[in-house]
Amino acid sequence: MTPSLRFFRSNPVLPGFGLSFGFSTLYISLVILIPLSALLVYVSGMSWSQYWLAITDIRVLLSYKATLLGALYSTIAVTIIGFILAWIISRYDFPGRRLIDALVDLPFALPTSVAGLTLSALFVETGALGQWFAPFGIKISYAFPGLVIAMTFTSLPFIVRSVQPVLEDMEAELEEAATTLGARKWTVFQKIIFPTLVPALITGSSQAFIRSLGEFGAVIMIAGNIPFKTEVTSLMIFVRLQEFNYPAAAAIASVVLIASLLLLFLLQIVQSRFLAR
Repeated sequence: MTPSLRFFRSNPVLPGFGLSFGFSTLYISLVILIPLSALLVYVSGMSWSQYWLAITDIRVLLSYKATLLGALYSTIAVTIIGFILAWIISRYDFPGRRLIDALVDLPFALPTSVAGLTLSALFVETGALGQWFAPFGIKISYAFPGLVIAMTFTSLPFIVRSVQPVLEDMEAELEEAATTLGARKWTVFQKIIFPTLVPALITGSSQAFIRSLGEFGAVIMIAGNIPFKTEVTSLMIFVRLQEFNYPAAAAIASVVLIASLLLLFLLQIVQSRFLAR
């Protein structure tokens, strides 16, 4: 741990640890722990065989596959796109820069169902964008590619907002010194810039992946919800609720919850190792 980090931990800016810790614990209990406890209550009423049957149904298993593949592909796409956007916004000054910077947060402000309807209208075979793919036999709306696009749209801000502050706070003197010593632009990027951005990229990519695992509104509007093909796990939870099979819905939700928590804990471990360097 660096000396500066030890200083801030031993000399906190906000006084009153007991009060602030108590408020934080109350908030976490009301908003997170109590709802999770209700989920566990539903699951606890099931036998192991009933739980296993609920989470390993063939339709549910294929929804896991669609969700994981969609989250993986969208995370790869959004990492590349988000990095380029963050680089442009941070490193260049051009007309419309502030507008692009504001539009990055649009997926946070826009209801996901509205985003899904808009994307499906754009990428349908007769849509403004889908008509360019239709002659090549590429179907986007109401197919698996639409699922990936919806996840990419909703998770884009996580990458940009993770990388952008690091780029803006990066010391220009390091790059200037390397250039003065004869390093080429690619060498400067490879040896100085990119290693500094790795923790932010890992954080943003992990958050984008976890966000995509639980995406519902945008996905169901564009994926078509074809059984055994484009159904995501969050939709299967909704289907079980419509069938009034609350224990099965809770069982499937517990799988998503466990996967998300494991990824979050892994992310915390990775972040702590980078901070300790």
